[in-house]
Amino acid sequence: MVYLRDAAIAVLSVTLFAPLPSKADEKVGEAVLIKTEVSGASGPMAVDDPVHRDERIRTSISGLGQFTFRDGTKLAVGAGSSVTIDKFVFDDSGSVKKLTINAAKGTFRWMSGNSNHSAYQIVTPAGTIGVRGTAFDFYVGPNGTTAVVLLNGAAQFCGAGGCRQLKAQCDCVVAKRNGEISDPRRVNRDILKTLGNQRALPFLSGDQRLSGRMAFAGGGDCGLSTAMRDRPNGTPQRSAPATSPAPSPPDTPSAPSTPSAPESPRAEAPAAPSTPQTPSTPDVPSPPSTPDKDDGDDHDHHGHHDHRGHHDSDGHDGDHGDNGGGDHHR
Repeated sequence: MVYLRDAAIAVLSVTLFAPLPSKADEKVGEAVLIKTEVSGASGPMAVDDPVHRDERIRTSISGLGQFTFRDGTKLAVGAGSSVTIDKFVFDDSGSVKKLTINAAKGTFRWMSGNSNHSAYQIVTPAGTIGVRGTAFDFYVGPNGTTAVVLLNGAAQFCGAGGCRQLKAQCDCVVAKRNGEISDPRRVNRDILKTLGNQRALPFLSGDQRLSGRMAFAGGGDCGLSTAMRDRPNGTPQRSAPATSPAPSPPDTPSAPSTPSAPESPRAEAPAAPSTPQTPSTPDVPSPPSTPDKDDGDDHDHHGHHDHRGHHDSDGHDGDHGDNGGGDHHR
């Protein structure tokens, strides 16, 4: 019996003191949208796959992932990005005491859940984004330069150069590792030039499309997608009318008009029949009667009779005036 009792105690001890599951395996959220390629700690991710604390999420150069955390917080991870769920402390009330993510590089959209605003923190190489019941986009460049664009609510960015408050919709700040930080101003196309990446804010410019509530985060696109469309497409479209007249030269070969020119020769052709009327001048051979007048002194009547007889004998001479003119006309 002693041996049985000792064995039971040993089994109980092993059970009690066995290592507990790692908190890194704790599920803190799940994937709700995956496009192209998104990878987690266990490899490629799919919709409904869990997201764990301390898990690093990466996207390919065309990848896109949307994630929802246990308190309703939403995070979109755009193309070529890397982010780690650094801290996650959940309580039984359905909210988190602490949710910190570490954004190493890439493009992101954040929408706060139902936890206290002070529970959220986003760490970037240039500083920290403090969340205040908010939706915003942010970008982290390869050199650590960070841009934040407020879509709804309020936020602040704090770095080595101090803090900046974002209060107005579409406000934007740009911060660098060296502590340099801009004053808030409305986001525009020049921000992309400053960041050196035309796709730095893909959810605003329209390069990548989100789904569900994340697509309508409260600030629309801040006019950035329209500005991006107007620049590349507007110029060609304005020059297009200039090039469209060029096709009109093909129309100028109004060959139909040249046929109308040939018609004028035809109009002259009817005039040609009138030229045969000039052969009626052969009727003017009444002047030959003048030679008859010469002979008329001696044989006026005879000469006149001879002249007729000559016409009859030739037979063709008398018809020559009518027929000859017609033949000549042909």
